[in-house]
Order: sequence, then C-alpha cells, then structure tokens
Amino acid sequence: MKGRVLPMSRIISWTSGVIVAVLFGCSDGVGPGIEAPQNLTYRLEPSGDPQRPAGLILQWDPVSNPDLAVYRVYSRASSADRFGLRASTTSNTFHDAGVPDLEYYVTAEHVNGSESPPSNVVLIDERLRLEAPAWLKSTSLNGAVHLYWSDNPFKNEPSGFKQYRVYSASYSLDQNLCGSSWFLEGTTVAPVFLVGALTNGVSRCFAVSAESVEGWESLWSPLRADTPRPDARNVLIFPVQVNAARSGFRFFQDVDGDGKAGPLELGIVGSGTSPEADFYVDLDQSGDVFLVPRRSGTEIALYGNEPVEDLTSIDVAPETGYARSAIQAVPGYGYVFRMLGGDQYYRFGAIRVTHVSSGYLIFDWSYQTDPGNPELSVRGGLPAYNGTIIVPRPRP
Repeated sequence: MKGRVLPMSRIISWTSGVIVAVLFGCSDGVGPGIEAPQNLTYRLEPSGDPQRPAGLILQWDPVSNPDLAVYRVYSRASSADRFGLRASTTSNTFHDAGVPDLEYYVTAEHVNGSESPPSNVVLIDERLRLEAPAWLKSTSLNGAVHLYWSDNPFKNEPSGFKQYRVYSASYSLDQNLCGSSWFLEGTTVAPVFLVGALTNGVSRCFAVSAESVEGWESLWSPLRADTPRPDARNVLIFPVQVNAARSGFRFFQDVDGDGKAGPLELGIVGSGTSPEADFYVDLDQSGDVFLVPRRSGTEIALYGNEPVEDLTSIDVAPETGYARSAIQAVPGYGYVFRMLGGDQYYRFGAIRVTHVSSGYLIFDWSYQTDPGNPELSVRGGLPAYNGTIIVPRPRP
C-alpha cells in the first residue's frame, strides 16, 4: 500500500525489465508493444482476527494498450519460494480471499500471448500493523452504551491510521465471561462510539481494534462489559437535525393530573419540535451544539463560568441570569432551567453535560418538585470532569 514508507532495509522492491522477468520466472518472456502495469497497491479486508485477514484486494493503473488481452497476477507465500501464477483477470483489480500470500506482482498479456515486464512488487508486511488501543471504558445508558478509548494508535502513527473497529459479544455476569461470537458494531475515526438499540438489563462485551490504511488490524483493546439500564443519569438525546423525535427533554409533566411526580412523569425524552418540551438540542452550521428553551415560560442560565465537579455542585438555582436564548452545550458544565408553571410558581431543573458530539448529547439531571423552591434535588452524581476548560457561549 502506498503512503507509508519503511526503512530501505525493510523494503523489497524491484523495477521492470528483462532481468526482473527472469528472476520472477515469467514464462512468456517480455512481449513487444505491451507496457507493464503501474502503481500496484493492496488493501486488506479485516476479519476481527488480527492474525487472519479475510482477504486482500489488489489494484493497479489500467494499461491503455488496445492489444491487452488479460492481466496475470503472481504471488508467493515466502521469500524463499518462486512466484507462481495466481490468477488471470480482465479487470485492473483482483480479490484474493483468505489469508494473503507474502508478495504479489502483476503483468499484462498481449493478444499474441507475449507478456509485459512485471509491475512493482507489493509486500504484505504485517509490521505495518498499528498498536492496540491501550484502554477501553464505557458509560451505561438507557438502551445504549457509550464507549470511549485511548487514541494512542492514531496519535503514535497518524499517517498510517484509517479507523477504529468496534466489536461486541454476549456477556455472562455469573461466569464473568464474554461470549465466543463477536459482531462488528461499526467503525469510527474518533475514539468514541455509541452502541444503540440495546436491551436494558442485557449485558454485552465490547472490544476495539485499530485499522491501518493498508487494512492491517491491530490486536484488540482490553475487553469491557457493560449493561444498559433505565436511569435518570446519563440521559441520551440527539440534535433535532439528527433525530427530532428524541431531541427534546421535559423535566416534569403531570400526566395523570394528580399534582405528583410519578415514575413516567419525570425526565421525559421526546420530540424537540413539541411545544411541551422544556428544551431541545440544536446543531449550528459550524457543528456546535446548543441547548434551546422550547416551552413557553422556560428559561436557561449557565451555572458559573467553569465546569462543575458533579451535579451535586448545583445545589441552589441562581436568582438571575436566565434568558430564552440558546447556550452552547459543553462537557462538564452545569445549566439551570427556570420554568413557570400554571400556578405562576417557578420550577427549577438542572443538568450537567457529560458528552457532546454532532450526533448526540449525554447529560445527568435534577429537578425540584416543590414549586418555587430553588434547592435542586439530585438524582445521582457523576465523575469529575478532567478535560480542557471551554467556556460555553450564547448563540449569536
């Protein structure tokens, strides 16, 4: 694969010519009037097993000679072997299923049966494999799991990095054992991934590998087990542009009219376009995420000018600073909502944002059910924020 260069002592390279053809054993010799294929490259197909790729795809520049009959693909399993004919094809690509050989080259065959000099040789060099992610952590969500891991494969070799591959399997809590059948959840270039559509109470095992630009797959990260569960903490919602049906949040809604907060009346995730939502999540053109008051009488204020260590740090709602305008959502910061009820008393709710991306937002929340009381009752805490301080900004 072109793009990364190993030291010359580690590269096997040949050029076109009669001598090369003799060394490689091209039985048909060098045919006049047909040029050698150029720029042969390869890409592996990862399988989940770093030692056994699923296959290899060769690609080269097409030969424009009208007398071209076919391309001939040669390979050998070790440097001690002679090259042998692997296949013939009329395409300028070739798929070799299974574990690939060590080296490949391609020739062009003239309609009269003569053969061109060989292309460059590609060495399927496992030394291009990236290192594994050093650690893997997770956050339990309602019907989902948020994964995040060490970005060392990209940081240590950015020019060789292509993407991360995320795998999952079943998990037995009693045996503390991951299942044997692993499935690819997806790929991502960022060291975070949201695994959705999971069943609450059913545990899963997760692992992450790093894929190089050549298709080499690293060893896996340490395994991580997690169980999605219903919880007022770690609430997952989306920008309205991504999933409008789950972009809004209502702290409290008296569904049955008894004036009390039942289990289905607190922390309601719903449509961000509904006028009943206290706020919704919006995405601007630059990719920044904002919290926007929606319901009539709802206002928002930033809690302080720096990240809060925990949701419990938001103990009393501020007296001033509320507005109907949107405020940027930034991990670690606290936000307080003041909501005017039908009885003309204010209700107060607070959130602490834990993760923000252009695709989704995660937060913890609290709500004071006593009308007019600014003391916020807390429903669980979160780990301390250790990231870079970025002050949220109002939307222009």
